Amino acid sequence: MRVKLVGLHTVVVPLADGTKKTYYYAWRGGPRIKGKLGSPEFIASYNAAVADRKQVGAETFHKVIATYKASSEFNNNISERTRADYTKHIKLIELKFGSLPLAAFTEKNRARTTGWFMKWRDGLAEKSERQADYAWSVLARICSIGRKRGLISTNPAERGGRIYKADRTDRIWTDADEARFLLAARAHMRLPLILALWTGQRQGDLLALTWDAYDGTHIRLKQGKTGKRVIIPCGSVLRIALDAQQRGSRMLLTMEGRPWTADGFRSSWRKACAKAEVTGVTFHDLRGSAVTRLALAGCEVPEIAAITGHSLRDVQEILDTHYLSRDVRLAESAIRKLEAQRGEGADGYANRS
Repeated sequence: MRVKLVGLHTVVVPLADGTKKTYYYAWRGGPRIKGKLGSPEFIASYNAAVADRKQVGAETFHKVIATYKASSEFNNNISERTRADYTKHIKLIELKFGSLPLAAFTEKNRARTTGWFMKWRDGLAEKSERQADYAWSVLARICSIGRKRGLISTNPAERGGRIYKADRTDRIWTDADEARFLLAARAHMRLPLILALWTGQRQGDLLALTWDAYDGTHIRLKQGKTGKRVIIPCGSVLRIALDAQQRGSRMLLTMEGRPWTADGFRSSWRKACAKAEVTGVTFHDLRGSAVTRLALAGCEVPEIAAITGHSLRDVQEILDTHYLSRDVRLAESAIRKLEAQRGEGADGYANRS
């Protein structure tokens, strides 16, 4: 009877006398199998190696990774695009840390394991800081699920911070940018701009919007990246723009009336910006610009978060760090409020003299 040995790895080595000798291993990189191919000793050696590997796998980080890949958090709560991106990083994590014993995830060994993880991220950062941060966030998510499911007791990738720091303090769509774009862009490109500025949503979520999400006064959507559901009241400008559209399936369509692909939209958007001579900002910056405009209108952080779907902390970070720290309009607004409160302006001081 022939028995199939799954994963068996064969290596043929030339000897000094010109002959060749074949060695067998349980798997590539695995232990060498003893005995003659097909003999009882050979089969027993192979089975023992595989059994040892299964036992080790049950007590290593492989188990946590497998649990995450089978979880609803991975399969149901993120978009297909995000899942594909995560999968690329999971493969790297599995290759690097899959054989790490679960004992490395105890409180006693947490600091050492965090050090290993950070050293690995530093290596990735030599090629791309943004991708290194992305890989770290996936690693942290895997560990978080492992901890919630009781497989590990600590998350060594928790609160790891970020390496990549993007200074986007000046990357705001100004009123002039908006006006130039609306004047120069074709009709099918105007609605994405208005939607983004009046809702503060991500490109992927806006491209996925169907007309069922709009009831004439509000837009209801589930964010693809976070799974969060938001209900956005539509301002008059947005309502007028939506009510003027022909309704089909998706809310945003190409000039030919077909749903956008992500790549197709990005390409058309770049061309539309170039035609309008809008430079230095991207579609992504519309999300931060929406936060900025709401803040300048006097909205509080919780009010902004309720519209855009950001966490309160993220909204505050945007306001403090990324977009408003250099916005002269806030400074001008602050001075006007101070003058109004004190009743003092240039005329007030003139009258005192």
